[in-house]
Amino acid sequence: MARKNHTFYFAERPVGEIVPGRTFNYVEADAPTAEELKDGQVLVETLYLSLDPAMRGWLQEFRSYMPPVAIGDRMRGDIVGRVLASKSSKAKEGDLVYSFAGWTEMLILDESNINVLKLPPGAKPTHALGVLGLTGLTAYFGLSKIGQPKPGDTVVVSGAAGAVGSVAGQLARIMGAKHIVGIAGSEEKCKLLTEELGFDAAINYKSPTFREDFSKAVPDYINVFFDNVGGEVLETALHLAAPFSRFVMCGSISGYNKFAEGTDGIPEIAGVRNLYRVITHRVRMEGFIFTDFLQEVPEARAQLAQWLAEGEIKAKETIVKGGLKVADTAINQLFTGGNTGKLIVEVKPYEEVSNSSVINQCFQ
Repeated sequence: MARKNHTFYFAERPVGEIVPGRTFNYVEADAPTAEELKDGQVLVETLYLSLDPAMRGWLQEFRSYMPPVAIGDRMRGDIVGRVLASKSSKAKEGDLVYSFAGWTEMLILDESNINVLKLPPGAKPTHALGVLGLTGLTAYFGLSKIGQPKPGDTVVVSGAAGAVGSVAGQLARIMGAKHIVGIAGSEEKCKLLTEELGFDAAINYKSPTFREDFSKAVPDYINVFFDNVGGEVLETALHLAAPFSRFVMCGSISGYNKFAEGTDGIPEIAGVRNLYRVITHRVRMEGFIFTDFLQEVPEARAQLAQWLAEGEIKAKETIVKGGLKVADTAINQLFTGGNTGKLIVEVKPYEEVSNSSVINQCFQ
């Protein structure tokens, strides 16, 4: 019997949360085979699928830094996969590869659409989707290019127990910040930040005393604010901003599910009522995405790999088991606080497909 393949195709633009079984169609078909390969192509089996907040915006009709996913298209996303067969000089059978391949179990890819993975000592394949991938690069460039923490600075990170925030706080310490505060959505996550990830203080934004707790956690003023949340959290941070502070505008996840008709598909993120402080305190607020710095990615990734190998950075992950079919349910954890660190779907465990040892280099 021919091997079957499963793929999620985009079916309906959601107004609020992604609805399992409705937003996407889960389709079964015959799997591609090695016999179908052309020169320069590889047959790849997905092992791990990255789930990211940015995906929610891709499902709307407005164009941001990427065009929206078209109805009927395979849902896009980053994967780590294994090469099953190859007609490419770039990758051989058994290699681990990274690709922006989308929500599917198997597919044929041109060699230009893959990167062969060579992981640093102690690293796991999933790290290529997190601390050594988009997550780590976003935190790294946001801090090094915009935040630029200096000795003595107070750095505050919102969404600090998430994929980007958990790395950003650790990088702030490495880059010399004096006092690092994390904002998270539960007491358990706050405890993780201070006891495992090296934050000096952590505050629960769901607490009824959040604003008071925020003020107490900041010894003077905020010099660098790394924002993943927006809304009330951003407003409160502006109230505590130091003159000439730097606000790194990375995300506004508090409003990603708030869409309404007549808004051109733009999320209704709560407005900030004290923007006048940007003027009075000469605050620099700058948005970015990691692809703004593509030429510097190899150097940045190598530095992150070194810090990971040395134990300077700890990678936090939430890995959802159950195969590809759970992806359209698991993605909502991003918006309900269900994940800690990087959210990943285990499509097929790496242990099942390889007994190879870790290679002591970073990405090719």
